[in-house]
Amino acid sequence: MVAHGRPRPRDAAVQVVVLRRKQGEAVARGKAPPGDAAGLGAPLPVCAMMSPTMLNLTPDELLSTTRSVRKRLDLTRPVEREVLEECLRLAQQAPTSSYAQNWHFVVVTDAGERAALGELWRSVAGPYLERRATAAAADPHIARIGDAVQHLAAHIHEVPVHVIPCVEGRTDGAPAAAQASRWASIIPAAWSFMLAARARGLGTVWTTFHLRHEREAAELLGIPFDRVMQAALIPVAYTIGTDFRPGARKPLDTMVHWDRW
Repeated sequence: MVAHGRPRPRDAAVQVVVLRRKQGEAVARGKAPPGDAAGLGAPLPVCAMMSPTMLNLTPDELLSTTRSVRKRLDLTRPVEREVLEECLRLAQQAPTSSYAQNWHFVVVTDAGERAALGELWRSVAGPYLERRATAAAADPHIARIGDAVQHLAAHIHEVPVHVIPCVEGRTDGAPAAAQASRWASIIPAAWSFMLAARARGLGTVWTTFHLRHEREAAELLGIPFDRVMQAALIPVAYTIGTDFRPGARKPLDTMVHWDRW
């Protein structure tokens, strides 16, 4: 089903009223202190439910139409800080290993820093595209992806926001169990950010090219490289049009294994 991008500020306001009413009932029953959203220790962020850019998406539409957007990013429209903060508040609600909350998001809007990150990104994107040139010539699907990557490489410095999710504690060379635990404290949060962005008319794409130059990116942005790992570089911009379709996928039985492999 195609998801239609119809704003629904009234629906969002109704959600706020319902949630505030539930919070008040919890306070009245002594289940939560005043100002505590359902006993979670922080006031409910009203603005997170009232963005005027919210799209009319069901949960299933949101999950199935949050695509990797490279060519349909609006490079001329600024992204409001308030909208980004809404997405980041929702990202904070993602699971975090041992409740460590050892996640960080570096939000880059400075044009000079975006240009420098773009140079690091392009230095890896170019060889990547060259290696895939033969495969692209034989496969239209690979060619289409390569064209989108090439477009983003040419314009990544113009994308108004770069978001770099990070996590405390380096796991270079660590066993798989340690790696899985550490990345589990940032990747779900980053995906929640991307879902929240889609719900507000923003496009994103998970990229990792710049990680080949992670130390240089850390120096550029003041990230303490010895203590903090970068997970990705996520370009963020409003999309050109808001209708996106579910992606083509292999049959379910090619990936699901019941009881054993």
